[in-house]
Amino acid sequence: MNTLFDPLTIGSVIFQNRVWVSPMCQYSAIDGLIGEWHRAHLNSFATGSPGLIMVEATGVVPEGRISIACTSLHSQAHAEAFIPMIGFAHSQNVKMGIQLAHAGRKASTMRPWDDHRMATIDEGGWQSVSSSAIAFHGYPEPRALTIDEIHQLTQDFVAAAKRAITVGFDVIEIHAAHGYLFHQFYSPLANTRSDEYGGSFENRTRFLLETTKAVRDAIPRDTPLFVRISATDWVDDGWNLVDSIELCSQLKAVGVDLIDVSTGGNVHNAPIKATPGFQVPFAAAIRTEVQIMTTAVGLITEPEQAQYIIETGEADAVFLARAMIRNPRWALNAAEKLGVKIEWPHQLERGQSL
Repeated sequence: MNTLFDPLTIGSVIFQNRVWVSPMCQYSAIDGLIGEWHRAHLNSFATGSPGLIMVEATGVVPEGRISIACTSLHSQAHAEAFIPMIGFAHSQNVKMGIQLAHAGRKASTMRPWDDHRMATIDEGGWQSVSSSAIAFHGYPEPRALTIDEIHQLTQDFVAAAKRAITVGFDVIEIHAAHGYLFHQFYSPLANTRSDEYGGSFENRTRFLLETTKAVRDAIPRDTPLFVRISATDWVDDGWNLVDSIELCSQLKAVGVDLIDVSTGGNVHNAPIKATPGFQVPFAAAIRTEVQIMTTAVGLITEPEQAQYIIETGEADAVFLARAMIRNPRWALNAAEKLGVKIEWPHQLERGQSL
């Protein structure tokens, strides 16, 4: 039986525990380039001894960003800006991953706290793209990607993944959840194409599978490759758990090591009851049916709750976001609460209560 503070080995990477920091958009980059806010944000988590810090959804091209202030990895300079934070995390025995993304029809927004949602061209916005010319609720209509553009985006994911490896990231995650571009292809609610990237399940999942295989082939075999999916659209006639199990079986076959299981994001008014651990059963089902490692996300806040998820085999690790925002040293406190002795940074040892 595994526990929350047992190490986990994936490929050549040993995570010191199963408390992982979820990717969290900060809307603080300038032209996709990270700065001082990101340094403080990411380094604060590293002082709290999690097993992994996953960097926020990062566009593989500038037009793949969610907002005008989101991060991108379209150049080597953008990748190298992460080097100090990766080095600091490694000095604390914490691993760093990056979530490579394309927002598709949910792109080109302002920051959440600005007084309007969509960015104009003058504000740095752009024409969004998607599987089909179907707008997300409250957003402009996107332009449908051509087949050549789909193939180019696969190469853009490959190039970004290679850049991430050169600067020392330990994990590559492909973001295929939350109503962003890959999700817009595999969900029948967003994809009405009639070519080889639309229609059947095989066609709708083709873009994600082709890209995932290309990324897997381009990075070292012992580098962990994760994919985050939305396991259900939460509405009739949408993407569902049965679909997800089949997709994850195919992702496993092309070399994915772990499925980061979330839900929703493709339908603006889906009837989601967000209660503590509400997404965990999806991670458990995929782990059991596909025999692949999974992570659980979604209102996981208490140490006992996280421990139960790992002990019962519902997931192999837990990703925390809001709980980490409130307390970047959640893992240190959780270990104390569970009566587990873990190593603290020397500078913080006087704060221990055990």
